[in-house]
Amino acid sequence: RFHSDWLSMMYSRLKLARNLLQENGVIFLSIDDGEVANLRKICDEIYGETNFIANIVWQKKFAPQNDAKYLSNSHDHVLMYSRNKASLTINLLPRSEKALSRYSNKDKDPRGLWVSSDLLRMEHRDNCVYAITAPSGKVWKPNSGTSWRHPEKEMLDLILDNQIWFGEDGNSKPRRKRFLSEVKDGVVPETIWLHEAVGHNQEGTKIVKELFSDNRAEFSNPKPVRLIDQMLRIAASADSLILDFFSGSATTAHAVMQLNAEDGGTRRHIMVQLPEPCDEKSEAFKAGYKTIAEIGKERIRRAGKKILSEWQAKQAKEKPAQGDLLHPNHSEPITNNFSATAPDIGFRVLKIDSSNMADVYYQPDELTQDDLALHVDNLKPGRKLEDLLFQVLLDWGVDLALPVTEERIKGRRVFFVDDNALAACFDIGLNEDFVKTLAKRAPLRAVFRDAGYASDAVKINIEQIFKALSPHTELKTL
Repeated sequence: RFHSDWLSMMYSRLKLARNLLQENGVIFLSIDDGEVANLRKICDEIYGETNFIANIVWQKKFAPQNDAKYLSNSHDHVLMYSRNKASLTINLLPRSEKALSRYSNKDKDPRGLWVSSDLLRMEHRDNCVYAITAPSGKVWKPNSGTSWRHPEKEMLDLILDNQIWFGEDGNSKPRRKRFLSEVKDGVVPETIWLHEAVGHNQEGTKIVKELFSDNRAEFSNPKPVRLIDQMLRIAASADSLILDFFSGSATTAHAVMQLNAEDGGTRRHIMVQLPEPCDEKSEAFKAGYKTIAEIGKERIRRAGKKILSEWQAKQAKEKPAQGDLLHPNHSEPITNNFSATAPDIGFRVLKIDSSNMADVYYQPDELTQDDLALHVDNLKPGRKLEDLLFQVLLDWGVDLALPVTEERIKGRRVFFVDDNALAACFDIGLNEDFVKTLAKRAPLRAVFRDAGYASDAVKINIEQIFKALSPHTELKTL
């Protein structure tokens, strides 16, 4: 029964998530051992077995639990599915400092940094068994049952091209030089993610505590930012839209903003979280956070400020006041990979609610002329003008993240969305003088309130005014 309850809750969400995915999009699902088998089954049904990419094992703990009854559980699973595997491209991960440190240029080869690799294969091939003479005169032969990786003619060509390394003294066993410039710009992601690379539970908790150090808002086992960062680097492009429909403490938003600050990307995030109440005994509740959603919102604010502050400090340090950034050992300018555009840390909070339109339960023949006066204003009491604006954006399918500015025209408040993509005025007492002034701005769309017109004449004439002054404007009345 307990498995069924959880799976029934997840099924509808995962089905909707698939519909929201781009053709080349992916979904990551973090889950423990208790439900991973069941989750695989419903994901195979919804996304298709052929679109399964990997079962990533994440080391969420780095120390054993000595009080564990059986085995100390140190990992979680991260299931990865695609919308359409044929359209999916997996990004390479950047090489670690440790991996890069393996490359050097001991002989000052003009082709740059290199690392050496073994030239022997663990099988015998007649055409690959021969003697190689090192520069020192020492002769090297493959051991019994082994052979060189290249036939003798190829090996001689490699030696002449300085691609075989015999050690600094010219006496060592020959090895093949592998140049950093000739390998891929990164490494293929693996399915085991150790805590050294992507963080662990304690790291996630520490980050949240540091952000909320003034009031100790707590959150149980938040994901580390580095874990989400790894997912973003693998599957997202610089302008992707990332959705987390179990956002919790909003680690995903934190990771998106952090990565944008690092590489200048324009990734956007949508965090979805039910207003689940915090435990009244928790430090978060005592600090004034009544719901988990409130913790998430405050974390985005604080993380954004921290990221912007760090970006500004780094920008000031890495960009000289005058001239170009120069290589410390050369006079020529070098490319500064640090983004010169300040990261966008802004976000909007939207809540699910009923329509702004008033509920009218009367039949037409039940209303008298006097009753009609009571229903002139068809909006629910207490609704703000911004509520009406965002209902219009939803109805028209306009991006809810577009910039909104407010202006005063003839004493009325007018909202402009994305400069001139939409103009909305919900004030009352609108006259023809106001309508003409707004029409001259030629917005792509314009919306007004049904009860906002000063008279029936204005309501009738508004369409003609826009036809004359801005014929391409689409009109709408609430």
